[in-house]
Amino acid sequence: MHLRSLGYRIAACAALGAALLIAQPDWRTVVNLPAVDFSGLTPVKARALLRLLRNHDCTCGCGMKVAECRVKDPSCGYSKGVAAAMGDALRAGKNENDAIEAAKASRWGKGPQPAKLLEDPVAIPTAGSPVRGPANAPLTLVEFSDFQCPYCYLAVGKLNAVIDAYPGKIKLIFKEFPLDTHSQAALAAAAAIAANQQGKFWPMHDALFAHHRELSRPSILALARSVGLDMKRFEADIDSAETRKIVARDVDDGDRAGVEGTPSVFINGQKYNGALDLAAIRPVLDQELKKAR
Repeated sequence: MHLRSLGYRIAACAALGAALLIAQPDWRTVVNLPAVDFSGLTPVKARALLRLLRNHDCTCGCGMKVAECRVKDPSCGYSKGVAAAMGDALRAGKNENDAIEAAKASRWGKGPQPAKLLEDPVAIPTAGSPVRGPANAPLTLVEFSDFQCPYCYLAVGKLNAVIDAYPGKIKLIFKEFPLDTHSQAALAAAAAIAANQQGKFWPMHDALFAHHRELSRPSILALARSVGLDMKRFEADIDSAETRKIVARDVDDGDRAGVEGTPSVFINGQKYNGALDLAAIRPVLDQELKKAR
């Protein structure tokens, strides 16, 4: 799995070294932090949010302030979640102390916790998302995935085996979650959404994963032709604001659900933290089927 994890960040920082840090903006003074929403805040509230983010520790365990983590590790879900909780509180008319308490009470406030095999269920919006399987299937699997991720590529065959082992009992829903660390993942996600507009998401899904090592724009256009898409419409859709909005919405849904890496699979709304091999996941699915009955 590709993770937004502390271990990954430490390794990345060690590899990139001081040269990268020099190229980054100063988190103490920059006013536009990656993926921090200042919309709807008055200038006074925006300054208050910046002050909070510069003064409070990120809960991921990295040892940085929230603003520092947003600048130096924009893939960190914890600094992003804490910033969102504080911003929402200020936007709702709360004061700075209330914003701090709101962040502490959020799922991001306690930092990484030991993972259970199945976490508590969460609501995941799926309207309009690509789906395989019968609508009334007793098991719903929601997958958050990244087309450039090699672990997501391996998950395709494993999930296909799972679906084949439970004929008619599984509905698989796909949600986009392109990671910032994968330079071609966002374009591939847009391509999949554009293919879905023509009813050909799954053929494009398979083609993108089959070529996950080369997802440049020319390569993606060639794949679109190979699955029989209307190219004029496809090229308009892949670059449209609506497509970008759908991808961003999926990522936001994943963030709210607690996705920290790809692939992430939810079984009937419960995040599954085990292996996707059939032998490993079968006992969990069998138990969920018993509960559904």
